[in-house]
Amino acid sequence: MAEKLKIIPLGGLNEIGKNMTVLEYGKDIIIIDCGLGFPEDDMYGVDLVIADMTYLVKNQEKIRGMFLTHGHEDHIGSIPYAMQQFNCPIHGTRLTAGLVKLKLEEHHLERKVKLFTHEAGEVVKAGCFQVEFIHVNHSIADAVAFAVKTPVGTLVFSGDFKIDAMAEDGMIDLARFAQLGQEGVLLLMADSTNAERPGYTQTEQKVNATFDALFARAEANKKRLIIATFASNISRVQQIINCAEKYGRKVALSGRSMVNVMSIASELGYLKVPDGVLIDLNMISRYTKEQIVLITTGSQGEPMSALTRMAFADHRQVAVGEDDMIIISARPIPGNEKMVANVVNKLYEKGAKVIYSDIADIHVSGHACQEELKLIHSLIKPKYFMPVHGEYRHLKHHALLAQELGLPSNHIFILENGDALTYNKKRFSITKGFAPAEAVFVDGLGVGDVGSIVLRDRKMLSEAGLIVVVAALDVAVLLDFREVRVRHAQLLTLINIRCAAHKMDRCRQHLGAFLPVGRVAAKAADRTGLVMVAPEYGIPAVLYLHSLLPGAEEILQLHQVGGH
Repeated sequence: MAEKLKIIPLGGLNEIGKNMTVLEYGKDIIIIDCGLGFPEDDMYGVDLVIADMTYLVKNQEKIRGMFLTHGHEDHIGSIPYAMQQFNCPIHGTRLTAGLVKLKLEEHHLERKVKLFTHEAGEVVKAGCFQVEFIHVNHSIADAVAFAVKTPVGTLVFSGDFKIDAMAEDGMIDLARFAQLGQEGVLLLMADSTNAERPGYTQTEQKVNATFDALFARAEANKKRLIIATFASNISRVQQIINCAEKYGRKVALSGRSMVNVMSIASELGYLKVPDGVLIDLNMISRYTKEQIVLITTGSQGEPMSALTRMAFADHRQVAVGEDDMIIISARPIPGNEKMVANVVNKLYEKGAKVIYSDIADIHVSGHACQEELKLIHSLIKPKYFMPVHGEYRHLKHHALLAQELGLPSNHIFILENGDALTYNKKRFSITKGFAPAEAVFVDGLGVGDVGSIVLRDRKMLSEAGLIVVVAALDVAVLLDFREVRVRHAQLLTLINIRCAAHKMDRCRQHLGAFLPVGRVAAKAADRTGLVMVAPEYGIPAVLYLHSLLPGAEEILQLHQVGGH
């Protein structure tokens, strides 16, 4: 029986982020990228969103390696969680590998996982696959595309890219893409993030002129500068440092990820900091405000980021006021607009001057617009095309653009996460729902513990509120359905729950359900929906009341008795 080539996206389709694609042929599997997504507004308590890796766990003996296009979180953020479920070699460029190494060390996985570093132009053999690294431009250094040679043909995976002739690390390798087009490409999988936008993406150098003008304005008005950007946008940070040196300002970094990434970038030579410019955040009080530039995280309004803590007066070292000019050098990722707006509003309330992408050219995209996409398609000349990296509208616009360039509609495939695009007998076919692809939620240390029911309950609590009754129970305490006597901290509280038969229905309506916290025995109290903690365990219990509506005082009466 002839082997089949399968392309299985586990993340990155019909969404922004969580990029992860599986290529499978026979007994060999390789993985391209392993990113995370950020929680939406209704995902209460969720820290991160990662792809469902069940298919890879079941087939881990086939995995020959993981290949990374670049070092952004939506492409490498899930690696620690993946490596806790299966193990495989990881391949990336120098900066990407440096960022991954940091993540592995944070999760104590550096000795378990083999990490390999490569340069653009190198070819790596992984089972039946040969993966070539091709230099591209993006908003982080060392970004690459992949040309993957398989037994049935060559696949090109663009990764995130744009065409920038003035890029610090050199222009994208268009010549190699053209050469691949001449050799023949079976399938192109290309970035669709900016497929709706006409024209070309601006060069990163355009931001330089804007920064210079803003620094001059801050200098004239004796303002401290606080600039928020992505921690991984090393070229943007370099621009800020260059301007700081020009205007005689000291630079301090705020935010753990910012400090970590800049440390790695400096160590590897991607960030050049003149002597005496960079200072510790704790030293900023030794300088006047007009002598300082703070580079911080929080450009996406993340709740725990440094800029958000400044905006809500929760930062230990930085208090924002009228003497501050704050620049948010990024555009909100789709879904983050509300969080960013909240932070901007709070900063304005503090009296700060706020500059953001809607009112100044302080950010350019790292993704190709329509004319750049057309150029890549024209150079590669793929026989088949699969748009990736984007919401459905982005994928659809990219598909229509490919049709405008002459590709037949039956040679274009828009998939969903978990589908399989299978090549067999000289044609592709789609298998819907081939692999599990539900989003997996990371909540603190728990991975996959939070499901839709928990999120529904959290949403209910956020809207209706709750009442918390804390009681320390003693083994000698008699726990009765109608009466609970609690002796704690010199206070005797008598809780009378009157549940006469004629009030039973109202009791259920008003009281909802009590839920004990911890591994304690519990029993349901008849029809009321009340759950009482068994007293023989003698441990504290927390009872949650979902809501207490008007009239509930007829049901629940609390009397405090002082003294003994």
